[in-house]
Amino acid sequence: QLVESGGGLVQAGGSLRLSCVASGRTFDRYAVGWFRQAPGKKREFVAGISGSGENTNYVDSVKGRFTISRDNAKNMVYLQMNSLKPEDMAVYYCAAGWASPMFSGTTYWIPSYWGQGTQVAVSS
Repeated sequence: QLVESGGGLVQAGGSLRLSCVASGRTFDRYAVGWFRQAPGKKREFVAGISGSGENTNYVDSVKGRFTISRDNAKNMVYLQMNSLKPEDMAVYYCAAGWASPMFSGTTYWIPSYWGQGTQVAVSS
């Protein structure tokens, strides 16, 4: 089970940190990703992190602004979002999948487990 938190309303240029807590005892065997879906658009991969946390991957549009991290001792994954833009507004989902240790997600990855999502709104 994955549960996200930390969404909200922020002005353009502001920051938010999303959190995702996972249940289970083998959390470090799972790659975790953040995805988002804006109204009328397809869901897209935003960022991913390998089970160990050594590898990360980002969609081009958030590189340099977003940072994904994880704390396996707490079964937590975070998405620090800085310099937010109106186009970042979406429902953000945390998702996880059993993967090889170095895998950190791709734009074509469809994880097995998903959270319920948290809304991020950015005002211009």
